[in-house]
Amino acid sequence: MNLIFLGPPGSGKGTMATAVEKALGIPQISTGDMLRRHMREGTPLGIAAKSYVDKGELVPDDIVIGMVKERLHQPDCRNGYILDGFPRTVTQAEALGAIADIDTVVNFELSDEIIMRRLADRRVCPHGHGTFSAAGLGSEEVCPQCGAVLVHRHDDKEDTVRNRLNVYHTQTEPLIAYYLKSGKFLSIAMEGTVEDNRRTLMQALENAAKE
Repeated sequence: MNLIFLGPPGSGKGTMATAVEKALGIPQISTGDMLRRHMREGTPLGIAAKSYVDKGELVPDDIVIGMVKERLHQPDCRNGYILDGFPRTVTQAEALGAIADIDTVVNFELSDEIIMRRLADRRVCPHGHGTFSAAGLGSEEVCPQCGAVLVHRHDDKEDTVRNRLNVYHTQTEPLIAYYLKSGKFLSIAMEGTVEDNRRTLMQALENAAKE
């Protein structure tokens, strides 16, 4: 299955993408992870993207689209993939439609209030071992897998999150209307536990595959 996961920052779409990746054996393609790696390594792409990401703004299409196209042509995408965080605009969706056939678009719904609370609590392993809740870590905010000190990402700070949500509502939500026309659109409410949300999503994808 070729899937697109939509939803505001902090809605849990990345966590669900990881779950589907394991269940279906298809790669999770996160432009956010790609861009963060480039920024961490100081590549030309990373330097260009950093000024936008730090302000909570969308990275320009010309930085993102070529990278996505190249990634989709890699061998591990032959049986499907999950696009997490792309497309973000109708323009990007139209560009994607020219290079890929999408089977299902999933929109993850969560209120801004809950998102603000979750992101204030989110900590990330700098070595890529996952995302954790500060509330569940106690006084020592270290990765349980590698022992590294966990990071509260700059783009998870309150002012930046508010700006990211504003950008999402203004520029990304029109994708919902765009993809609703395709007849391949699903919405998943994300107020439940991770396991409840995962079960709901997997059942919805199973039903979609039968249609």
